Amino acid sequence: MTRVLSGAALVVVVVALVWFAPPSVFETFAVIVGVVGVWELLRLVGASAIPMAVVYLALPLAALVQIRLIAGPEAVFLVMLTIMVSDTAQYYTGRAFGRRPLAPRISPKKTIEGAIGGFVFGTALFVVLGAWWAPTLGVAARVVLGLALVALGIAGDLFESFLKRRAGVKDSSNLIPGHGGVLDRIDALLFAAPIYFLALRYAS
Repeated sequence: MTRVLSGAALVVVVVALVWFAPPSVFETFAVIVGVVGVWELLRLVGASAIPMAVVYLALPLAALVQIRLIAGPEAVFLVMLTIMVSDTAQYYTGRAFGRRPLAPRISPKKTIEGAIGGFVFGTALFVVLGAWWAPTLGVAARVVLGLALVALGIAGDLFESFLKRRAGVKDSSNLIPGHGGVLDRIDALLFAAPIYFLALRYAS
């Protein structure tokens, strides 16, 4: 129940900030997320977190801010929903059909079959909703970008799993009840956001 309630509250907060908040509030929220992310990185990797945070946190969060400015909140929701649907599809497809591990030393529960489900459903959502929320991208571009975003999301998830396994912890922190830390929620998005920003910028 704790996980469900905190998850629902998190969704409400994110929707309010992404869709309704003025740019200054959204930018402030991104800074807060970045600061908390640095704190969690310090727990995972020690002093090397500071230089690492520039690439791992600052650039992706800045990309999300810019995406909202140049393409609107719907463009931010598009990449967020793509990652969320992909993650959910990976979980359920993996549970139903998973046989072959994807990266057993890093994340033993992830399977190749689950990843395929993530690619199918995540890309499909991006292609369909992208017709309205990313109209500057043609169908072929949406297919390629959707596949790339899912792949980057999986890579981001595995990268954070690697950091946690090396640090010997289950979650990046206990900040979000039932969900772990901030990095546990945005790990996939951190890898996907910069490429998504470049694609939108180039298309416009």
